[in-house]
Amino acid sequence: MTGFAAGTLPYCSFTSADLDGPRVGVGVGDRVLDLTALAPTLVPDHAALFADGTLDRFLAAGPQVWATVREVLLEAAPDASPTRPAGEVRLHLPFAVADYVDFYASRHHATNVGRIFRPDGEPLTPNWDHLPIGYHGRAGTVVVSGTPVRRPSGQLRSADGSIGFGPSARLDIEAEIGFVVGVGSDLGDQVGVDAFEQHVFGICVVNDWSARDIQAWEYVPLGPFLGKSFATSVSPWIVPCAALVDARTDPPPPRVDLQDYLSPPGGGLDLELTVAINGTVVSRPPFATMSWTPAQMLAHLTVNGASLRTGDLFASGTVSGPEPDQRGSLLELSWNGTTPVALADGTERGFLQDGDTVTISAAARTRDGRLLPLGEVEGRVV
Repeated sequence: MTGFAAGTLPYCSFTSADLDGPRVGVGVGDRVLDLTALAPTLVPDHAALFADGTLDRFLAAGPQVWATVREVLLEAAPDASPTRPAGEVRLHLPFAVADYVDFYASRHHATNVGRIFRPDGEPLTPNWDHLPIGYHGRAGTVVVSGTPVRRPSGQLRSADGSIGFGPSARLDIEAEIGFVVGVGSDLGDQVGVDAFEQHVFGICVVNDWSARDIQAWEYVPLGPFLGKSFATSVSPWIVPCAALVDARTDPPPPRVDLQDYLSPPGGGLDLELTVAINGTVVSRPPFATMSWTPAQMLAHLTVNGASLRTGDLFASGTVSGPEPDQRGSLLELSWNGTTPVALADGTERGFLQDGDTVTISAAARTRDGRLLPLGEVEGRVV
């Protein structure tokens, strides 16, 4: 998916058969601008940041450099060359993922999950309103869109209580937005909600695959492990936060008095995700309903002094809205498999089957109502 608006200017890493190595690219409409080739002319003082074909050095350079390069691209990109059709290049993971953290920031998602697994109890745990719940994932299993996802295996507990081992029968998706850290922080320092833009460069679309049956048996008392660590797919386009200024929105108000380090919350984002399975759109989750903002997630991630590193990725957790067709996982859409989702080919899905292709795209809604494409993440179950 391309078709990026003129002011979006997302970054990628790409290769092509006629090139001698990876290049940093910028999305302009349906084409990719070769920034590695153009940087010595467009931004000579910063050309070395793009020489190795990844975003790593550019991310570390910080907000002033990000703004300088963006300003030049806004003026020069529409007429610059060389460009090539996006469909003719191969896109790669554009940065080295240092650490990966996944949050649980949607009240609607957390409430649905609680009602499914604790039907006779409170759907939300007592801590949910007080802090952004998260867990540490595996950076080494973050893969770029298009990478096949092998069905994971693990220990499983059957309905009669017996324990076995085998492939997950309840493979699921989680439609999320990811945030890419550019500038790190020192061990022991806290990054406040007001420092978000000094550290976070941009966003990507995320599918944090989940093996629900493996997870259900293992997660008490320490949380997600093998059920979540086998694959996290991300879009190859990193959209700079500077391109999303007109999509900022106020988050839902908190329901309790928050600790000082989580206030003020910072801005939310008015994003619309679209989830398709084998070409059938099954959900359109709205990011604007997320109860915890990206700035609050970052503040909580570092409040104990944990350091940030260039290339850290943290994700929002499943994005779900209040309506049934706004749920960002099959667990919710099928209510744990009890009401399967109908696809256009006449089949139904409670959870994913081998051969299924999941595509999650996102767009930002500006204050004047325009929808700006932000890219997509796709993966096929094998």
